[in-house]
Amino acid sequence: MSFGMLMAILDIQIVASSLPEIRIGLHLALDELSWVQTAYLIAEIVAIPLTGWLTRVMSTRGAFTAGMFGFTLASIGCALADSFGAIVAARVMQGFCGGLLIPLVFSAIFLMFPAPERTRPTVVAGLMAMLAPTLGPTVGGFITDTFTWHWLFLINVAPGIAVAVVVLWVVDVDRADWRSFHSTDLAALPLLALSLGTLEVVLKEAPHRGWRDGRILGLAALCAASAAGTLWRSLTHPRPLIDLGVFRDRNFALGCGFSFVLGVGLYGATYLLPVFLGVVRYYDEALAIGLVMMVTGVAQLLTAPVAAVLEQRFDARHLVAVGFALLAAGLIGNGFMTYATDFWGLFWQQAVRGCAVMICLIAATSLALGEFDLQRVPTASGLFNLLRNLGGAIGLALIDTIIARRAPTHVQAIVERLQAGDASMARFVGLPTERFTGVPITDIDEQTRRAVEPLVRRAALVSAFNDAWLFIGIVVALSLLLLPFLRRPQRFVEAGPP
Repeated sequence: MSFGMLMAILDIQIVASSLPEIRIGLHLALDELSWVQTAYLIAEIVAIPLTGWLTRVMSTRGAFTAGMFGFTLASIGCALADSFGAIVAARVMQGFCGGLLIPLVFSAIFLMFPAPERTRPTVVAGLMAMLAPTLGPTVGGFITDTFTWHWLFLINVAPGIAVAVVVLWVVDVDRADWRSFHSTDLAALPLLALSLGTLEVVLKEAPHRGWRDGRILGLAALCAASAAGTLWRSLTHPRPLIDLGVFRDRNFALGCGFSFVLGVGLYGATYLLPVFLGVVRYYDEALAIGLVMMVTGVAQLLTAPVAAVLEQRFDARHLVAVGFALLAAGLIGNGFMTYATDFWGLFWQQAVRGCAVMICLIAATSLALGEFDLQRVPTASGLFNLLRNLGGAIGLALIDTIIARRAPTHVQAIVERLQAGDASMARFVGLPTERFTGVPITDIDEQTRRAVEPLVRRAALVSAFNDAWLFIGIVVALSLLLLPFLRRPQRFVEAGPP
């Protein structure tokens, strides 16, 4: 099941590094290309909160097997697509089925294993979930360079069928209740899909169109209205599609908050680093970018067994504090880059983040899901994972907005400091510092201006990236303010004072 989840998460990032080849192969317009990713993400984010209902109706085995078979068929559809409509339709199906797999894995841990034995399977599932975004660009670049972009999807077929067959044969932890299909409030389903789908589109388009664009405002209003309708039906219907009552548990509600912040940090870093390497450092191969990012993956692998031991011996609240403090440090550490920052300049920050995310995920999952009765775990797992994905989506939108708005501001500030003769700014831009002696510079010829302009734009972009790194690092650091409100986990309450 964890391997199937790895395939689903990997399929988000594995395509990102090969979008230019897909565009050429399908003759897509530039504004159509992003929908290859967006279609998957929208469908995935709609599917995740539905896993609680589907688990009741189909059982864990039935829902996961159906999702895995659907994901595999959709992968074939993506590989055979010959037009914009065909690839988008296949990606929607692939994203929806893939979205079901993620929370089903985490809920299966709590259904399959008694409390003392949950740590190791949580580590395995967490490692798969966290490694996928790191490995995606490397794997995608290698596959496309070695074969063709079609194999990004065809590579899913054999393992997808194998996983589905094994799960159907081996997994047997609960029973399907088909009668709950009709008794559940299915009228909330279109409202849920509309609210989450429009939210994803708004977050994707607003940074480029502007948050005050008429279409963005219209979609935002539609998102708010459908979300309000979903909440109303979920709170008033006797058999709601989504049981929001799980949020009455304080540790679950706060655990979802930490999951949201983890999404901001994890997906923000996974987005910013390859863009910096490609745009500023001029890395032109996805494989080269992936090799730099492998530091995070190696750190995650090395930390996984340590995190498992720590989770068994220490209060999860203390691990959350350590994990999110380390994650904040790793993010803020990237907020002081220059145009020359390379592998070793990025090394310690990646290593710290790799260690942190495993501790964060394991501890937050234990806090959020560890004390529910087994019937409510699938719903809680769906919402917990939904909040992480929403954190990533909102974080990326804010990052794009910060970069778009701060870069022009930095250009103006850099020009003013260079004209004032600031030697430290000249060094940051990459100019010789002999002429910058603190005396205002006014005699700039046109040839010099043309030579300096691209260096100034590059420096401004680096500064805007630094602003984005600092922003997400501060967001993660501020999440530590939630720690005093966490309730001590039940197993430590029962054990008494350490």
